Amino acid sequence: MHNETGSQKKKPVVSRVTVLLMGTIVVLSLTMANCQSKRTTSQSNNNDLTTEVQFKKEGELKFLDRKTDKLISKIDIEVAQTPDEEQQGLMFRRSMADSLGMLFVFDVEEQQSFWMKNTYISLDIIYVGANKEIVSISADCKPLSEESLPSEGPAKFVVEVNGGYAAKQGLKKGDKIDFTIAK
Repeated sequence: MHNETGSQKKKPVVSRVTVLLMGTIVVLSLTMANCQSKRTTSQSNNNDLTTEVQFKKEGELKFLDRKTDKLISKIDIEVAQTPDEEQQGLMFRRSMADSLGMLFVFDVEEQQSFWMKNTYISLDIIYVGANKEIVSISADCKPLSEESLPSEGPAKFVVEVNGGYAAKQGLKKGDKIDFTIAK
């Protein structure tokens, strides 16, 4: 009898501890799920289609005629200076004025290749050699495409502008660029 009575007295304590422990686990699980949800939402908002990435003017770039050095056109530029900025480029932008563009400056002049993954606007990708002459132009690149768009020769600089810009301005292989970057 003693065993049964002792067992019966311990049972409610064990049940209370079990319920308390289970309740704590449920609360912790819900809290962790809520934190994970907020982190995922925060991360996805950085690349959300409804969140416009704002242009940040960091310099000016001029396109010059290859024969006369006469100004063809001028744009304000954002400069991809870090590996993360180079990786992102103009991804997730919903629009861009024709007077704007992005300049990539690489450490080494070599074959370059870009793609349009996560890029929602058509772009002209202008590859430029170390001598600041246009090597090639990939015009009217298809948004969201993962097709590789290689330069036709070694490039140290790449300029991204709205699709159709190069044709509108009459830019050609051999034309030049000149730029200033704000410090």
